[in-house]
Amino acid sequence: MKKTLVILTVLLASIFVLPAMLPLSVSQAVVKEGMLLEAELYGLQPYKVDIGDMQMTYYANLPDNHSQRPTLLLLHGYSADKNVWPRFAKHFFDKYYVLIPDMAGHGETGFNPDWSYRTPVQAERLQRFLTALNVQKAHLVGNSMGGLISAQFALHYPLQTLSVTLFNPSGVVAPEPSVMDNMLQNGRNPFEVNNRQEFDEFFAMTMAEPPWIPDFMLAAVAEKYRERKLELRHIFAQIHHQDLLEDKLNQIAPPMLLLWGEQDQIIDVSSVEVWKNGVPNIETHVWQNIGHMPMLEIPAESAKLVRNFIEKQSL
Repeated sequence: MKKTLVILTVLLASIFVLPAMLPLSVSQAVVKEGMLLEAELYGLQPYKVDIGDMQMTYYANLPDNHSQRPTLLLLHGYSADKNVWPRFAKHFFDKYYVLIPDMAGHGETGFNPDWSYRTPVQAERLQRFLTALNVQKAHLVGNSMGGLISAQFALHYPLQTLSVTLFNPSGVVAPEPSVMDNMLQNGRNPFEVNNRQEFDEFFAMTMAEPPWIPDFMLAAVAEKYRERKLELRHIFAQIHHQDLLEDKLNQIAPPMLLLWGEQDQIIDVSSVEVWKNGVPNIETHVWQNIGHMPMLEIPAESAKLVRNFIEKQSL
């Protein structure tokens, strides 16, 4: 309780009193503690588990009867971490055991240049992650890179996949190029940030309806991106247009829900038709005024759609 009060005091002072005076190192510490506090207030706790080649950090709600509940596994996208999910995840705590890992190269799980970041390898790590936690089957939900990893998991471990929900996933070549595709063609990767201006341009591409975030927190996140530039470049080379699924979509057996924001500037919404024409058991929904991260832009609305889909599978 004392720790919570201290964090709240610092966070409120940082937002309303001292934002211009905070060094970036202090801002980054406040951001980290603030995100942890928010997750804890919702009912999540941080944990670590050894999966063999790494210690994987994750959030879980860990109810007393978690072994008797269906498991929901939430997977973040490239360059993000587990903190993109708590506002979405809280809508499942009454009935589900929720697991939210920091995947390899991200968050507190950390980066190692010797690790593979290819998405089939990431899916295999998640299989070990679930095994280490004595989870036999799960509903998977992934965004962007996490969506592709979820699809890889459903493809390779269908008997452990109760359902798979994809938010704006990578994994196929979109018929129409996105804003990011055009930038890459011109030699610039928006995920590689050198300064605050470049971060602001990148951040504007990620969401059409972003939640309010204090400017000092955005500055701290921008600096973190600048510090991680070479690590992110290393990971990007192993995931961008690698291990694509066009010729394997018809082999994905578990039921799939595909959700997309039409204003996505990272991966064009025209990808929906590729997935829809390939996966045999698929439902789709597109929001008109939403971008690349619907679970952050409209957490309650998107959670309701996902929950209805998941619960329909157990009827």
